[in-house]
Amino acid sequence: MAQATAKIGKILAIDIGATGLKAALVSPSGKLLMQRLRIETPHPCPPRKMVAVLAKLVRPLTGYDCISIGFPGFVRGGKVYTAPNLGTDDWAGFRLAAAMSKKLGKPARLLNDADMQGLAVVKGRGLELVCTLGTGFGTAVFHDGELLPHMDLAHLVAHKGDDFDDYIGDETCRRIGHKDWNKRLKKLIAMLGNVFFFDHLYLGGGNARLIRFKLPRNVSIVANDAGMEGGAFVWAPRARR
Repeated sequence: MAQATAKIGKILAIDIGATGLKAALVSPSGKLLMQRLRIETPHPCPPRKMVAVLAKLVRPLTGYDCISIGFPGFVRGGKVYTAPNLGTDDWAGFRLAAAMSKKLGKPARLLNDADMQGLAVVKGRGLELVCTLGTGFGTAVFHDGELLPHMDLAHLVAHKGDDFDDYIGDETCRRIGHKDWNKRLKKLIAMLGNVFFFDHLYLGGGNARLIRFKLPRNVSIVANDAGMEGGAFVWAPRARR
């Protein structure tokens, strides 16, 4: 990374979700320095409105050197390409990192939200997969601790024309109930194992709390705050464990 770890004090971590917007200050080691701030995501929320809402949310937070933003869609080079649960038509092509940097006066970097969460939880051993279970289905892939180029696996067709966002997302969970949703998730974990042969799978996101079956030994649930803790390692690469 261009900015050395020694020069970074506090990082402002922002986790954008389709249902909630969260923010907190974190240390370069990924420790939350405060209780996170959270508000409901307004709908509709086109880019300029999102920037204004986030600026208001983080107004009480001061003394940070840089900003990390986790976004629920495909992003690259600080720019949003897709925003499945916020409105891709509004968001496609929007340079969110630059807009937040200009608004808050600090350098900003933008990652997919699952990628950012994964930076906080992976152990750096073998092939590790991070999946978020929330409004939709997010994924991140790491090899020996290195984040691989993002792939939006959520939009692969899973069942009768439904993609994984539809198959395992929050709307489906509420429609079919927790019992059947757990059955689907169990099948999905087995499918991911057959595709990736992962060494470890981490399950995060708000709906991970709904899991009611015994997970395989190489699958674990991670805390929701990891989505912000990973913001530290966007700027300060984590030492391999």
